[in-house]
Amino acid sequence: MSLRVGIVGIGARAAIGRWVSAADTEAVLVAAADVRPQAEMRARELYGDEIAFVTDFRDLVAHRLDAVIVTTPDDTHADVAEFLLQAGIAVYLEKPLAITVADSDRILRAAYESGSRLYIGHNMRHMNVVRRLRDIITSGAIGEVKAIWCRHFVGHGGDYYFKDWHAERSHVGSLLLQKGAHDIDVIHWLADGYTERVTGMGDLAIYADVASRRDNADRLMGDWFSYDNWPPEEQTDLNPIIDVEDISMIQMRLDNGVLASYQQCHFTPDYWRNYTVIGTRGRAENFGDAAGGVVRVWNQRHNYQEHGDLEYPITGDEDGHGDADQLTMAEFLRFVRDGGTTQTSPLAARQAVATGITAAESLRAGSMPKAIDPVSPAIRKYFDNHQVRG
Repeated sequence: MSLRVGIVGIGARAAIGRWVSAADTEAVLVAAADVRPQAEMRARELYGDEIAFVTDFRDLVAHRLDAVIVTTPDDTHADVAEFLLQAGIAVYLEKPLAITVADSDRILRAAYESGSRLYIGHNMRHMNVVRRLRDIITSGAIGEVKAIWCRHFVGHGGDYYFKDWHAERSHVGSLLLQKGAHDIDVIHWLADGYTERVTGMGDLAIYADVASRRDNADRLMGDWFSYDNWPPEEQTDLNPIIDVEDISMIQMRLDNGVLASYQQCHFTPDYWRNYTVIGTRGRAENFGDAAGGVVRVWNQRHNYQEHGDLEYPITGDEDGHGDADQLTMAEFLRFVRDGGTTQTSPLAARQAVATGITAAESLRAGSMPKAIDPVSPAIRKYFDNHQVRG
């Protein structure tokens, strides 16, 4: 069965649309939508001259689409996804699911009520480093998981998140949500549980004091990114409004008793994630998160031992999310055709968003511990059953 696919939002993440035909030779990207008329040229550069272009995403319905990829700014996800799902179109929604719990639940309910298939682009579940850690856990090599720590060194943070709409609460809520949703979802997946209580702490420590500001609406991240943009205090052309934190940390208690922590810093010189998973019989930790890195396991008792007792190579992902994006797109298109199970989960995406949102609320309320709002039992059952009723 040939699939007709569209895409909404021709920004920095729109390049994932090029994986459609590569991931499924019988799927074709036929239409694109963006509110900016000037985005039409970028769409044709990305997808070819045959792509149909509209400025209102609602007009995509006329193109008889089976599925649509949504890569619009985070605060628009709910309106776009709800409309498409209610129109009977399968949706690939770039993470995070939304920037409020209410909007997240609105998207899940639209999928539930319409029966349209919903897929969230948590591509890190397809990254080799994450799969390697999960395989180590499920093999029993470190026993029962009791704690997970994640340190995220966002060395490109000044370029990636403080020169456009990502720097504004009105569009992203917080970077604990926008950026952290990836890692919170991974923590939940590795721990096999969801956060039920969270405490946050953080600050806007560096970028608020940078005087150089510019409205970059006429540019995309690739236009200004450079390794020469260093040190952080000497960044230029930051977004006129910056009201999200550039350093944050949260403590989480999961519903299965696992304790977890997540730290995020947007002014480190290096850019990678470090996960430590501690079980009853050992621990696993990654060094590097792409090809050339390793995951090490310590499962015997001794003093400091740099290379651990076991070592596993990290393969693929040379271009960051590139390999994972292709695997995620292939899974989505297979899901559109055949249904069934997927590695990603709309329910898990909701729980990651709820954790990030609640952590930011805690952070901004003097680090007061807060409980996560539960999801509707009917919605939870529906997505636990892989979007099949009963």
